[in-house]
Amino acid sequence: MEEVVRQDILSVISQAEIYIREHNTAGLKELSDHTIHNSSIFQDQDSVIMAVVIYSLSKIMEKSDGNFSQHVLAALSYARSNLVLRKEKEYRDFMKKLIDYISKTDSMTKKYIEEVISQAKIKKGGRIYEHGISMARAAEILGISQWQLMAYIGNSEDTDQFISGKTRERISFARSLFKK
Repeated sequence: MEEVVRQDILSVISQAEIYIREHNTAGLKELSDHTIHNSSIFQDQDSVIMAVVIYSLSKIMEKSDGNFSQHVLAALSYARSNLVLRKEKEYRDFMKKLIDYISKTDSMTKKYIEEVISQAKIKKGGRIYEHGISMARAAEILGISQWQLMAYIGNSEDTDQFISGKTRERISFARSLFKK
């Protein structure tokens, strides 16, 4: 596992533990968005698994009791310990067991996994589009619809960065044609 990924996962686990103790579902949802973004950047198994776990927890915490939270806190603490000690195999095995536990707790886990992967693809498509590849081609490369990609790009805070200088000049020229 790359060091940057390991450090990011350790940070995510620590933050998740805080949100779970506080029963802060909004914080978990925000952390879930962060992990999904990271899984689209790093594109490694560990980031994707962490994204699935945090996304699932954000959904389950809305309707769970305290017993679930305590079990998950203990599990995350154990996972963090293995990662700190650089026991990657034990960490990965335990994370798979945690996903199995979450799956038994909530029948929607498979849907959550698909959602995480889909969101990661859409975010990656936005990055490809930023680098000058057409929206149609970016969507085709990742196997997503252009509509999904357009919705993401339209809602991203950096929409203006997609417009290059030449494009701005063309837009200004086109607008000048229609001025009276």
